[in-house]
Amino acid sequence: MIWLTIFLMTFIVFTSRYMFLAPKLPLKLNAEAQKLLSYSSPAVLTAIWAPIVFLHEGKPDLSAQNPYLISAVIAALIAWKTKNVLVTAVISMAIFFTLTTFAGL
Repeated sequence: MIWLTIFLMTFIVFTSRYMFLAPKLPLKLNAEAQKLLSYSSPAVLTAIWAPIVFLHEGKPDLSAQNPYLISAVIAALIAWKTKNVLVTAVISMAIFFTLTTFAGL
């Protein structure tokens, strides 16, 4: 049953993506729908990272002892200054690793 569910979910996701990416299919979205869809990526990414950064064991943690929060703030500053995704990811991961390994946060 689990494998059937996995294959069905794979089929559903592939089919829904293929309709928008296949150049031969005559599916075109109007400008308003395209504008609305442009907000979906930031919304989904925020829903993924916000609980990780701001919550610890189900409770809000905005302290200076939160390595996720410190790393996220530094990553935001690096991204703002450099506008380079690779540099931002590498430096912020190194900072997070340092905070969690050596600083004991």
